[in-house]
Amino acid sequence: MSFVMFATWVLVGVLAGVLAGLVMKRGGHGLKTDVTLGLVGSIGGSVLARALIYAPNGMIPAAVIACIGAAIPLVLQRRFWPTDTVGQEQGRMWKWGFGAALVVAMLWMNLAPATPPTATAAVIEDKSYAVTPATLKVHAGIVAGEVVDLKVTERVEKGSDRVVTKAKLSGVLRLKNISTSQAVRLVAGKILYIDAHGQPIKLEDARTEPAIKFASSGNDRLDPGQETTESMDVEFPAEALKTARLKEIRVELAYITSPYRSDTLRIPVSIGGRP
Repeated sequence: MSFVMFATWVLVGVLAGVLAGLVMKRGGHGLKTDVTLGLVGSIGGSVLARALIYAPNGMIPAAVIACIGAAIPLVLQRRFWPTDTVGQEQGRMWKWGFGAALVVAMLWMNLAPATPPTATAAVIEDKSYAVTPATLKVHAGIVAGEVVDLKVTERVEKGSDRVVTKAKLSGVLRLKNISTSQAVRLVAGKILYIDAHGQPIKLEDARTEPAIKFASSGNDRLDPGQETTESMDVEFPAEALKTARLKEIRVELAYITSPYRSDTLRIPVSIGGRP
C-alpha cells in the first residue's frame, strides 16, 4: 500500500462526511460525527476489502471501494441512530466548496503525472582481453624488434556490458637497426589483423585504420645498432574479439635507408696560448 492510496482513503472519508450533511439533511449528529464515520468507513472498509475480498491495483478502484465503505456507516447511522434536527442552511455553501476542493485534491493525487525517477549515472569500467602471446617478434629487412605488453581493452557499462568505447589494442613497440653500414628513417607502421583464412579483418565504419607514426614522436631515425621505443594505442576490430576469429597480428614497417659513414674530425687546439 502506497502513501497516495492511503491519502485517497482519507480524502474519500472526509468528502463523504462533508456531503452526508448535504445529501441526507435529517438524522445527522453534525459535521464532526459525519466526517468521523466517513473516515472509519473509508479506511476500515478498504483495509477489510484488501484483506478479505479484493486488493485493487489502481487508484480509481481503490477510491470506489473507499467511497462504498464510507457510505455504509453514514447510512446505518441515519437509519438506526437518527436525530430529529435538520442541518443548518448557512453552512451549505462552504461545505460544497470544501467538498469540491477535496475532489480536486483526490483527482490530482491519482491522475497527475508521476515524477520520473532520477537517472542514476551508469558505472563505466575497462574490460580487458589478454593477447597470447603477449610479446610478438617483428623483423623487416634491417629493422628488427618486438611488440610487448599487448592487450585489448574496451570500456563497457557495468552490469549490462554495453560497449561505451570500442576496443583498442595497446602495447609497446621496440625496434633496432641491425645494420652496420646503413642508417634508417622510419616512415610509418601499419597493423593488420589476420583471420584464420589469411584475410585481413576490417574495422567497422568510421573508425581510424591502425597505424604508427614515428615522425610525430621524434624517434624516426635509427643509426646502426640504435634502438627506439614507441607506444601503441590503436583501433581493434570488434569482429576479432570473437572466438577463433583472429589468427595473427602483422606489423608492416615502411622506412628509408641511407649509407652510413663515420669520419673523425681533427681540431688543433692550445691551452693558455702555449703551443
